[in-house]
Amino acid sequence: MDDRLILASASPRRRDLMAEAGYAFDVEPADVAEDLPAESDDPAGEAARLAEAKARAVARRHATDRGRWVVGADTLVVLGRRIIGKPRHARDAEAVLRTLSGTEHAVITGLALVQCGSGRSLVRHAATGIRMRPVADDEIRRYVAAGGSHGKAGAYAVQEGADRYIEHIDGSFTNVVGLPMELLAEMLDQVGWKGAPKR
Repeated sequence: MDDRLILASASPRRRDLMAEAGYAFDVEPADVAEDLPAESDDPAGEAARLAEAKARAVARRHATDRGRWVVGADTLVVLGRRIIGKPRHARDAEAVLRTLSGTEHAVITGLALVQCGSGRSLVRHAATGIRMRPVADDEIRRYVAAGGSHGKAGAYAVQEGADRYIEHIDGSFTNVVGLPMELLAEMLDQVGWKGAPKR
């Protein structure tokens, strides 16, 4: 049986995190629409739903690869009841950052494991609290113009320059990057995955 995982994501940040941790894996984006409500009383459930949909979409393509596990993830930013996904364009990114400036908000990643062939699954989520300092309009414009917001939930990435705007992180740093590695390891152990990171 092939112990290589399948990462159902096009995110270079998730790919890098898994590679740095020593996992053997293939990358196969799920191509699932990331439809999210503007507000929700259960944002973790929304993230988990999308993560599972991505993992199942890829697992269905590999029905004959029985036993392999697909990793699906979806990250969003939550401010109160408001769900903030990826900005649509530069103006949207600037508006999002102005909204988050000076706030305490959460980064939530839904994480799903789906086994090819059997459809067996495990779905959980990780939440990290963020306190962002007030960010001036000219800083926001420069950050967005430099491309830091593109494809990022909440329009920022702590690993790509936005760390200077963050005053405090409460929880998993890798969750804020896009893949909670501590939770992934725990879930793989829980489903009895027989592979191991290669160091």
